[in-house]
This record gives sequence, C-alpha cells and structure tokens, in this order.
Amino acid sequence: MSARPVALVTGSSSGMGQSAATLFASRGYDLVVNYSHRPDGADATARAVEAAGGRAVVVRCDVSDEDAVAALAGSCRREFARLDVLVNAAGTTTMQPPQDLAATTMDEWDRIMSVNVRGLFLVTRACAPLLAEARGSVVNLGSLAGIRPTGVQPYAYAASKGAVATLTKLLASNLAPEVRVNAVLPGWVEGSWMQDQLGADYDRLVERRARHTPLRRVASNDDVAETIFSIATSMHFVTGQLVAVDGGYSSTT
Repeated sequence: MSARPVALVTGSSSGMGQSAATLFASRGYDLVVNYSHRPDGADATARAVEAAGGRAVVVRCDVSDEDAVAALAGSCRREFARLDVLVNAAGTTTMQPPQDLAATTMDEWDRIMSVNVRGLFLVTRACAPLLAEARGSVVNLGSLAGIRPTGVQPYAYAASKGAVATLTKLLASNLAPEVRVNAVLPGWVEGSWMQDQLGADYDRLVERRARHTPLRRVASNDDVAETIFSIATSMHFVTGQLVAVDGGYSSTT
C-alpha cells in the first residue's frame, strides 16, 4: 500500500482536472491521471505531478465505458492499494447555440450525457469500495449552469450538470458515513474552455463579467483546483453540498 494518500482525477489531461492533479501532488498525494483523447496532455500532467513530488500512473479510460471504468478502478488498487480522493472532472460539451433547438443532435446529446452523467456514476460506483476503506472523499465538477441556467448554455451541457448536482446529493446520502461527496460549481473560468464557448467575443465578455463580479475577475483553473482540494481534504463534516466558485457573482445577480 502506498504510504502517501492517493487521488484519482478523471479528465486530468487538461484544464481544471490537470490543475487539480498537480495541486494534489504538491500537497503530498500520488495520482492516477486519467484521460480519454489527449495522451500528450496526460503525459504533461504526469510530468507536473512528478515535478511536484508525487508518483503518477497514467490510465486511458473512456469514463462512459463500464468495462474500462472497472479496469481504471482496478489500476488504483493494483498500483497503490488505496484511494483517498476521487475527483470526477471528466466532461464534454457542444458548441451549438441554444436558441436553435434543431442544432443539437441526439448523437451530441447522448455523448454529453454519457460522459458527464453516466461516467460520473460509473467511476464513483467502481471506486466506492476503495474510498470506503480509506474513509475518503469524492468531489464532482459541476457547473453553475446546472442550477442557474441563463439561457445561453447548450441544452445537453446544462441538463447534464443539473444531473451532476442531483447525483452529488444522492451519492452523499448513500455513501455516508464512510465517504463524503460534494460538488464544485464553477461559473466562468478563464482559458480555452471559455474561449471555445465565446469565440471572438471572449476578451470583451470576460472583462464585462469581471466588472459584475464582487471579486472583480473570473475564476482560474487554479481557483477551482484549490476549492476541490479544500473540500476533499479539510471539510470533514461537509457532504452533499454544491459549492459555487464564481467570485460571488451568483450571490449578487
């Protein structure tokens, strides 16, 4: 068994998942780095984990594939014989405008639901025995779009994040008292994800959003990672909660 605590971060080849994996390593954790389509990104995450002092095991896994998820959980047990934290950060979306109902195809709808909802459930279920042994913690990566949609988010994405919020509460109830389950709900997060969503208007719209945010900026990947780490490791009497990471924007609008 690993002498250090161990975290599995799904979708850790980029973005918030990558930042979370690196932060956990810097705070004394070994990591299972998961990816589906970005091997170069996963390798970069593993190098960052090792540079921060952790051991990294990279596992390719489509989280919507039940057999692949079973193998992912098996890798955690085989490589480390423990799992203290699961971060469900794997996710996907579409760029279709919500004003056009016909633009979202059912193939896109099914793909988003498979990764964002089915995948979260499969990974949590597969890892639950290891987490229970460690009296561990799960943190799900949700979105404010799941509880406060503004009419601009793609339908399937917002619906999937609403399901993440519901699953978080159900899992928290049913995995207690051995395992805590919470979710972080980022608002706008600077970087490639928002750039893809906003296109050429990215700089202008982010600056406008920052003006209307009490902390006068939008979140970074590192802000989200820090919140994930705090909930997972420090808030020992908190479970079933949805924690906004938006600089206060949702509390004032």
